[in-house]
Amino acid sequence: MNNRKPERSARSDVWLLLLLTMLNVLNVVDRMLLSSFANYIVPDLQLTNTEFGLLTGLIFLIFYSVMGLFMGMLADTMNRTRLIAAGVALWSILTAVSGMAKGFMSLAIPRMFIGIGEAVMTPSAMSIIADRFPEHRLGFVSGIYYMGAPIGGGLSLLLAGYLGPIIGWRACFYLLGGIGILLAAIMFLTKETPRRSFAKVDLSVDTLPLKSVVRTTFQMIVRSPALMLTIAGGTIFHILLGSTFFDQLWFVNERGYERDEIAKLTGWLVLAGGIIGSLLGGIGGDRLMTKTGLGRPTFLCIIMIIFSPFVFAFRLSEAGSIWIPIGMFFSVVQMGAIFGPIFATVQELAPAQVRATTVAFTIMSFNIVGLGIGITGTGIAVDWVISQGWEQPYSLVILSATLFSYLAVPCFYLSGLWFRRDKDRVNST
Repeated sequence: MNNRKPERSARSDVWLLLLLTMLNVLNVVDRMLLSSFANYIVPDLQLTNTEFGLLTGLIFLIFYSVMGLFMGMLADTMNRTRLIAAGVALWSILTAVSGMAKGFMSLAIPRMFIGIGEAVMTPSAMSIIADRFPEHRLGFVSGIYYMGAPIGGGLSLLLAGYLGPIIGWRACFYLLGGIGILLAAIMFLTKETPRRSFAKVDLSVDTLPLKSVVRTTFQMIVRSPALMLTIAGGTIFHILLGSTFFDQLWFVNERGYERDEIAKLTGWLVLAGGIIGSLLGGIGGDRLMTKTGLGRPTFLCIIMIIFSPFVFAFRLSEAGSIWIPIGMFFSVVQMGAIFGPIFATVQELAPAQVRATTVAFTIMSFNIVGLGIGITGTGIAVDWVISQGWEQPYSLVILSATLFSYLAVPCFYLSGLWFRRDKDRVNST
């Protein structure tokens, strides 16, 4: 059993982190293709807002999240690099198949199984990262991995803006599928990482039986208010993230932008703002914890309060206002900042034997509850508002989700306040 706690990371650790981040980029690009190409796919397949919300929301997320919990358990009991390789291959093949869709059902079926493939990625990757890097750098390293979210989201939009008009949305799906197969082969040849722990627990064996993994995970979550509040705050914030899946339709239908140009602008803002946010969240959370002893979620509380004027200016401005790109940039920075502190907190509060399962449970909560309500709920709500004859239905629904997201602020504050106490309890178990 390897219980090393390295102060410096080996070159092989850095290369593996970059590979995992690249795979996460591909994961997010594939996942966001429907949203990025919304102004192509919705009219082409004649989808309603509710159908679009189901395709990008619950149809994908239920399979992704439930299977993510199961995949997290598998990652705690088997070779993680081979598991990731199988998942990448599965979602890449099905992404290519999605490009052949002729209507709602022919797109819904591959989307279900894409969710199963993508469910493998983050629980396994975060578990490997926690075994490769020292505790005091987890926020920063987690932030690097989660740069895959804004980079993937930005690249997906840039594909829509630049390649969409040239080769069409279907060919873009085929292209991404082929790239995924190549990266899956590289991951398959990567060696597994020995497991280690930050806590003073009995690690005489590398893994626990599957039943013990489930029991230990839920006992640990219930006994840690800091962990529960971190998950609750992240889940609330993901309702806002879900509503942004309709941003491209909002820009075109209610702010009058041309679909290709706004996809390009949004792509560059997401790319730049997301990378800055990921670094800000990772570095800022680590430094705040080092200097004050408060948990990393406290940093998220501060960020949300400071950025709130820009977030609301973005949603309330009319077409052509300079506050739309400025406000969107700060909104994306805020979104990018949340992942490093949240997942570093989850990893530190979870014993090594159930770390991947705990990450998977967190993702399941974020996706089924947070994104499920945010995406599918937004689609249903927009269609209902339209049926009532109200103006600017996208603006009304997305602004409501933005207001609701600020319930995450007290969750992050209390989680950061109680983090050290709960971490000490885990270490003394």
